[in-house]
Amino acid sequence: MGRIGISCLFPASWHFSISPAGCPRILNTNLRQIIVISILAAAVSLVYFSVVIIRNKYGRLSRDKKFQRYLARVTDVEATDTNNPNVNYGIMVDCGSSGSRIFVYCWPRHNGNPHDLLDIKQMRDKNRKPVVMKIKPGISEFATSPDKVSDYISPLLNFAAEHVPRAKHKETPLYILCTAGMRILPESQQKAILEDLLTDIPVHFDFLFSDSHAEVISGKQEGVYAWIGINFVLGRFEHIEDDDEAVVEVNIPGSESSSEAILRKRTAGILDMGGVSTQIAYEVPKTVSFASSQQEEVAKNLLAEFNLGCDVHQTEHVYRVYVATFLGFGGNAARQRYEEKIFAHTVQKNRLLGKQTGLAPETPYLDPCLPLDIKDEIQQNGQTLYLRGTGDFDLCRETLQPFMNKTNETQTSLNGVYQPPILFQNSEFYGFSEFYYCTEDVLRMGGDYDAMAFTKAAKDYCATKWSILRERFDRGLYASHADLHRLKYQCFKSAWMFEVFHRGFSFPVNYKNLKTALQVYDKEVQWTLGAILYRTRFLPLRDIQQETFRAGHAHWRGFSFVYNHYLFSGCFLVVLLSILLYLLRLRRIHRWTPRAAPAAPAWLEEGLLAQKTAGAL
Repeated sequence: MGRIGISCLFPASWHFSISPAGCPRILNTNLRQIIVISILAAAVSLVYFSVVIIRNKYGRLSRDKKFQRYLARVTDVEATDTNNPNVNYGIMVDCGSSGSRIFVYCWPRHNGNPHDLLDIKQMRDKNRKPVVMKIKPGISEFATSPDKVSDYISPLLNFAAEHVPRAKHKETPLYILCTAGMRILPESQQKAILEDLLTDIPVHFDFLFSDSHAEVISGKQEGVYAWIGINFVLGRFEHIEDDDEAVVEVNIPGSESSSEAILRKRTAGILDMGGVSTQIAYEVPKTVSFASSQQEEVAKNLLAEFNLGCDVHQTEHVYRVYVATFLGFGGNAARQRYEEKIFAHTVQKNRLLGKQTGLAPETPYLDPCLPLDIKDEIQQNGQTLYLRGTGDFDLCRETLQPFMNKTNETQTSLNGVYQPPILFQNSEFYGFSEFYYCTEDVLRMGGDYDAMAFTKAAKDYCATKWSILRERFDRGLYASHADLHRLKYQCFKSAWMFEVFHRGFSFPVNYKNLKTALQVYDKEVQWTLGAILYRTRFLPLRDIQQETFRAGHAHWRGFSFVYNHYLFSGCFLVVLLSILLYLLRLRRIHRWTPRAAPAAPAWLEEGLLAQKTAGAL
């Protein structure tokens, strides 16, 4: 009869035997089922164990990475660790019309993946404040004395040199980009100013500063940089990680083949209405067609194609962006154009009809774009035109429509300028400056834009008497930075913003994907962020070779970790299967071995033997 003896590797006192005949029913009658269940349980355990290991080591990387990036953008208020040798720095100087500002940016060592961009953020000092400094006047004021430009900009560079670690100066790129103020100067004066910078700065500072690092940028470049900065902060240049993320199919610029189409995150367009101009910028994912050769020629000046990746052969970060700037379409400039028109129209009408409209406070010109019963004046050429508001929002919109200068041509916007089609059902826009002020400062509707709600609120505001609006202002019911100028022209600017957005740029009234904002993730995003990101796009190449070797070894270490656990689990499973197969074999031996007759008890054998002995005698 088969028996299982268990004594190997155990103390002598633990020696015992199990006989199949004496096994419990669970090991006797259903042994085959138990073996099958045990094998399945062991296999499931092995798979589960392996999955847990891989998930714990690798599975949460994507989710954690995404959360950390989001958290870094939302709560990026920690002081920059200047003692960390793996932190790199970049300096950007914005030379504007009214002054110059310097921004210091920083980023950790690139991860070595050529598909990822640098993780650039603004440097913060030990007090957790952004490293930014501004000086006045604008650099264009030195047009007639370019030899003084270096002295003018030195305080900014000294400020940056104090914050960037000394050991990092020689590898820290410095960019000086000039905007509106320098654009209006003659080319000779621009060149003289830039030459002085390129000559003197390398003598006094060790920053990485070459001839291409100082230039006058166009409005188109500035718009592209602003678009890059906003989308970088929003995380739209990252890889698709969730199924519920908004995506768009993109035809790679320069290729007409549909096979070149890729799927990536949907980027956000930007609308920025300042005091003088209005700008729009958005990605054009599909290849565009033109109605005429003239339109195609105009489009070349409005479409920018660029690669944000460090590898020019990779198309993952190739973008086609439309950027258009409209001078005279800012809020204040539009009001000035409007006043000039009604002044000229009223004077001409008075001359033809012999009327005195607006020439005295008793006979004012009735302005539908001013709040009800407010009094205002227009001064021109020594003459005064008196106004009184009627607060008619619809009439104001109608009056402003001719100022859009729309044409009958297809694919055009303000002033008849070419505008590529926008896929409204799969798009998103952010509205800054006046788009935010118009919706938030007085109407308190900043954020998600709803045309119907905005129209109703604007109508109610315009139709409210000026005395009541003043009372509300005195009670502090409006935004803290809203002043009387805002209250006076809120009605006009609301109508202007509405017309520019819906009639000028042709956004439908039911468009729901506009967000008016002053900041993104509680941070003011400057175009300089997009500029530093674009200008340093090739810097990851110097880290990729270093990271390739390190990443390879890290991969094998990770593989070895998982492989050792696989090996242990496999050995455990083999031993378990061996024991179960041995039990099964004993079961089969016990089932097919003929059973012998049971032996008689000893007392019965002794009794029978005594009877046989007596009978013989």
